[in-house]
Amino acid sequence: MTKILIIEDDSKLNNGISLALKGEDKEFIQCKNLKQAREHKQDEVDLILLDINLPDGSGIDYLQEIRKTSDVPVIMITANNLETDIVTGLELGADDYITKPFSLMVLRARVGVQLRKKQEKKESCIKIDHFVFDFSKMQFVVNGVDVELSKTEQRLLQVLIQNKGLTLSRSKLIDEVWNGDTEYVDEHALTVTVKRLRDKLQEDSSGPVYIKTVYGIGYTWAVK
Repeated sequence: MTKILIIEDDSKLNNGISLALKGEDKEFIQCKNLKQAREHKQDEVDLILLDINLPDGSGIDYLQEIRKTSDVPVIMITANNLETDIVTGLELGADDYITKPFSLMVLRARVGVQLRKKQEKKESCIKIDHFVFDFSKMQFVVNGVDVELSKTEQRLLQVLIQNKGLTLSRSKLIDEVWNGDTEYVDEHALTVTVKRLRDKLQEDSSGPVYIKTVYGIGYTWAVK
């Protein structure tokens, strides 16, 4: 279920936005001021639609509060077609903006873009057992400790996880990891890369749990 927080003091517009975005997979929290908005945790919503001019404060100030603790997508709603408002909001971390009056169809499209980006970001950060792999930031944590992977190791890990449960042939892995530039890459290079990656993941070489060898074929990421 996708949860969207709407902070807009115009009741008619607030309701219109929720109706325009309505779907079986969406839930809305409708607030008319910052006091109501602050009653909800920012990390419990998937997107915030935030009016700049509110009865009890500035949406810009609230945006700053949000960005201290959360990277939730925020689309600013403004009645002022002023570059200063737009620039300030974007510089402080807003993901997009829309100026009143606006087409609800355009708003739907912009909301869709931000929700897709959020989903892609979520899918790029993988938590498995004692691992945290964030491919968008190229950050990798094993047992709470940051681990530095080479670009080749990163790519090998990503390809294996994207095809978890499937056995990938050595030739397929070489082609995927080295992006088709395989003229000077042989199977020994893959073997060495697999060993280094296993070592960094603290795998027991005598009985690896995650990167398993399928003899005569290739390798598989065995954990689902």
